[in-house]
Amino acid sequence: MGEQLWQWDATRLAAAIRSREISCVEATAAVLDRIAQANPRLNAVTVECADAAQAAAAAADRALAAGAVPGPLHGVPFTIKENIDVAGQATPNGLAVLADLIASQDSPVVANLRRAGGILVGRTNTPEVSMRATTWNPLRGRTWNPWDPDASAGGSSGGAGSAAAAGLGPLHHGNDIGGSLRFPSFCNGVTSIKPTQGRVPAFNPSATAERPLLSSLMSSQGVIARSVADVRLGTEVMAQGDPRDPWWVPAPFSGAPLDGPIRVAVARETHGYPVHPGIAALVDRAAGLLADAGYEVIDEPPPPIIDAARLWFTAGATEMRLSLDPIVRAYGSEELQGVFDTYFAMGEVLDLSGYASALAERTGLLRRWTTFLDRVPLVLTPFCLRATYPHDVDTTPQGGRDLLEAAIYSYGVNVLGLPAGVVPVDLVDGLPAGVQLVGRRYREDTVLDAMAAIEARAGRLVERLWAREA
Repeated sequence: MGEQLWQWDATRLAAAIRSREISCVEATAAVLDRIAQANPRLNAVTVECADAAQAAAAAADRALAAGAVPGPLHGVPFTIKENIDVAGQATPNGLAVLADLIASQDSPVVANLRRAGGILVGRTNTPEVSMRATTWNPLRGRTWNPWDPDASAGGSSGGAGSAAAAGLGPLHHGNDIGGSLRFPSFCNGVTSIKPTQGRVPAFNPSATAERPLLSSLMSSQGVIARSVADVRLGTEVMAQGDPRDPWWVPAPFSGAPLDGPIRVAVARETHGYPVHPGIAALVDRAAGLLADAGYEVIDEPPPPIIDAARLWFTAGATEMRLSLDPIVRAYGSEELQGVFDTYFAMGEVLDLSGYASALAERTGLLRRWTTFLDRVPLVLTPFCLRATYPHDVDTTPQGGRDLLEAAIYSYGVNVLGLPAGVVPVDLVDGLPAGVQLVGRRYREDTVLDAMAAIEARAGRLVERLWAREA
């Protein structure tokens, strides 16, 4: 098939546009053509913005010709998940009842991507209320994993993950409150980082209520892409400040260099879950790749993740019961209601005293981790203790519970609010799988550096996917 323009990374496209090797119109047309060709079998992009994208690309080319200074994403296509606001478009969040909820303004993420010169080419699918690790909803239907029709595309940013792997653009927005950037990256063989809470500004002008406290502390906006370099570029662009988010922190994106070699601890504790041998082998392999890159991999284990994970099902479940569950019972599908029943069965809804105690406990757990990370800047963990799962895994209580027990290193990190990235390493049982790296607060740069070291030695899984298609 040969290399196609839709396969180019965002960093390469941006450089080629600045040097006039290609035009913004050419880059956008290549992605739109790829969406038209591949998306019908994937349903990853739910709203195509072809006319507006072509017009924006033409305007971007005219601006360059007139001598405008290009932004870091000038002419680079991107997509936005259907749960944050794009001015003039609906924000349904997977619910038919919100199909006509039209946003009056861009959310901060969209505004930042546009300000950097990016071209919006489409919206990506998400499950109902963006609270599942697989992607289906009655309004838009199911998103398919490009590797296997029976496998999940992950969730809740499953449309973004599938689109990234299939080449429907280089940069795909998503967000993460329990793993919603990292599950799709793991399942589709692409990469992402859940930034520190407060790194990327978040706000939906269409929202009618503010989020509860712990939900605000656990949730992050981010990007899914095919390369670590693109994740870095997209995250840095998204991280520009916006006064509408009072949680945003004006921390520099790149911190002071760490004295080397950088120490990496390896988390192997599964807390009773029978880890898949292939996943355990990937963690060991990733540790070896980091050692080969000059990192000092040590035997000392990090603090246990299980206590933070349990808080997701106590304090987190309490907030869900008050804020999301009434919406789910009134407007959600029976399938989603069953998923929520599994969530609540995993823990308990707290009274006011219990909720206050849980928030205090979170501070202590985070202190243990920040103290450890002060000595050991990176922790390598499995992301999911099982291999990539079937698309309907959570439609039974047993399947849903198994997936949640396998994902303690995902949502436990959300409770802590630490930055965590997933990078693919290899196939396990014929499907993509990767590992997770956790770092210090506001040191996404250190996490991304380690992810890039693994990527450089393991290679990119999407190359295998595209070769198979060819």
